[in-house]
Amino acid sequence: MKYVYILLMSFVCLTSFGQGTSDLTAEDRAYLFHIVKKSPILDNSIGRYFEYSGPLVRLMNKELNYDSIESYIINNPNSLFIRKGEIEKSPKGIIAEAANKMALWELNKMLLASRQSENDLERYKTQYNQFESLLKSKLPASALKNDNGNIEIQKKILAVLNPSLSFDDKAAMLATFHFLTVEDQLVTIEAMNYATNAYVEKRAYEIFLQLGGTATTFKNILIAAGDGSETSGLLNEREKDESGKWNKGLPKAIGLFPYEAKIIDPSKRNKTSLEPVRMPVIDFETVGENKLTQLHFDVWGYNSKKQTTVVIERNGKSYHLFGSNDTRFLSPDSTYSDGKTFQTVINELEKDKIAKLWDKIYGKRGYDYDIETAKKKKDETEKEINNNEHKYSNMTQGTITTSNRVPGSVKRKKKKAMKKSTGGEFVAQPKTDSGKKARKKEQTGLVYLYGEYERYKKIIEELEIEKKKAIDLLAIFQRRLDNYKSAMGYHWVDFTEKDGLYTFADSSTFDISTQEFTFKADTLKTPFEVRLIAIPDGPLSDNADEVMLHVNLIDSKPGFDARVQLNLVDQFESNKWDLNKPLFQPSDSVSVRQLFEALLDKKLPFSIIARGQGVGKWNGTNVIRATDRTEWNAYMGGTDEERMKAKMDSSNVRLRSTQVNVFLNRGILLEINTFTDPVKTNLKAPNESIQTELNKYHLSGNDYLSALRTAAVIQKLKTELNVLAGTYLSREEAKIVIDRLNKQLDVVKVSCGPTSFKWQELLNIR
Repeated sequence: MKYVYILLMSFVCLTSFGQGTSDLTAEDRAYLFHIVKKSPILDNSIGRYFEYSGPLVRLMNKELNYDSIESYIINNPNSLFIRKGEIEKSPKGIIAEAANKMALWELNKMLLASRQSENDLERYKTQYNQFESLLKSKLPASALKNDNGNIEIQKKILAVLNPSLSFDDKAAMLATFHFLTVEDQLVTIEAMNYATNAYVEKRAYEIFLQLGGTATTFKNILIAAGDGSETSGLLNEREKDESGKWNKGLPKAIGLFPYEAKIIDPSKRNKTSLEPVRMPVIDFETVGENKLTQLHFDVWGYNSKKQTTVVIERNGKSYHLFGSNDTRFLSPDSTYSDGKTFQTVINELEKDKIAKLWDKIYGKRGYDYDIETAKKKKDETEKEINNNEHKYSNMTQGTITTSNRVPGSVKRKKKKAMKKSTGGEFVAQPKTDSGKKARKKEQTGLVYLYGEYERYKKIIEELEIEKKKAIDLLAIFQRRLDNYKSAMGYHWVDFTEKDGLYTFADSSTFDISTQEFTFKADTLKTPFEVRLIAIPDGPLSDNADEVMLHVNLIDSKPGFDARVQLNLVDQFESNKWDLNKPLFQPSDSVSVRQLFEALLDKKLPFSIIARGQGVGKWNGTNVIRATDRTEWNAYMGGTDEERMKAKMDSSNVRLRSTQVNVFLNRGILLEINTFTDPVKTNLKAPNESIQTELNKYHLSGNDYLSALRTAAVIQKLKTELNVLAGTYLSREEAKIVIDRLNKQLDVVKVSCGPTSFKWQELLNIR
């Protein structure tokens, strides 16, 4: 059974949720600041965009007291400025993680308030009504009651919503409600799961948008796996951050992570009729539309002695993520951490339990050998019985004979008697041979053989029964092994790693620093699964420690995470490449400063890619180089007015663009791409060598024009960044940045089809 949430969030709903959401309250902003600063993965990615200007309250150990700072922000909202424009350029999964933690924090406080008083709940009344509405829509009729015409939830059911309860606690409570059948208990658990995920997803998306995030597809799922008991994985380990320190910025609400449940025979569990699924499955679908599909993973509860395992499977290919023993980070590299692994469990089951049992059944000295040996001895005994019975029969049916000869034994007895008495008389009887002793001996042997025959029959019967039980047990073991192997997947995708970025054979990637798995952009939507595996105590054990996971799926345009993003649309006059407007605006100041900071770090590699792409094509999300190089003689239309209207149509305007992106991921990459629309230009290169090169590769005037415009942008970038470095940095730092930037820019060549030109050569700069 697969773990599928039919959530409220769909394409249409996402749009409606994004409309009219109120700004974050002072308390919301304070808590967001708290959780971002207390979580290294969040702080490293977006922490700098939460600008706090209040006093730095410290603990006795000199560490910042975020509880006190949180209180200060609530009372002084202006002390915190959040740069949404910069957060927008950050990894989307990071923004979604912060939003999810915020939504969980709110839900936790709301449910706790509902257990106290009406006054405590009053501030959350609107949100609580939304949650209750979601819950009522899925509860069985027996869990509802009619209160003066209003359908309300049974009060006893509301008690099970306590976020501090484990699965076992909830199942035990539901089992005591006599108005619920076992099936109703299962539906009630599923209704709570649905309400929790639907509410958190909706609220997380609202916060995601308020933080500057953008997405068309937003799936947010909480899931848990394990045996449902209160274990260290739930109560302790989940509160640790990436450094192994306790993170008090997270809500301690184990009951908010839903378990997929199933009905079992309660006698088998010695508890209730509900049991959690050990390896729940979430169904997803890639977003298609030439967008990236990004999965963000956030592990909450885990056991440091058991390696958290997550499997992504698409089209029969499996991508594996394994937990660390001292942080909540996942990685495709199973050697990334210590502890018991699921593969160890599989190996123990296959190579120890199953192998030994198989050998006991079919091995050289197994049941088959013992049964065959016993049958052989039984057959030999039966044959010996037949022979001896025939022999005994002959004995009993033979004639009795009397001999006239006096046997020697008689003679000896006579001699002995004569010595004892004189004149005595000894009377000897003739010797009669009846075979009595021989028959008795043969009869005794037959009785023994019959006993052996029955013993072998019993041995064979017992061995057959034992073999059947062993075969049945082997089948159970094999089914469990097949289940384990199926959960792990049969076709593991190979990967390479560089600086914490794992690249799989099909170009999918996993970034260990952001915990994001990315399927490359594609036009088609394809289904895939995410499986969370709770590692059992042993290969045959049903006990498994808890693991809790937040999974977020989101769509992204390629290049969304560029720290500097300049999209110059229709900025050049026809057949011109002069750029009169400035590239950078005051709003770009933070991004430019980050570029300068990166340039100051000489350990970071710096590379530049510049392309004149020629005629462009809209692929649904971005402009790309058109594979069809056909060009038009003029814009569509019979009159100048119609042709001008066609020229200014958005379908053509968006093609006349220049994209400048600066990526600061594990290095510095400056990428410039310029495109034109498909209308021909008669532009020729005044430089004969350039025109010869263009002719050689059958490049058009639009190819040349786009290369010129890219060269003009490079020149403009150099000028503006040199000035901004002197503005933002000290003289010493500005010199380092300017020298490094100019040195790299001066050797850049602009790619144009299969060839390239120095940008100075294109602009005739000597």
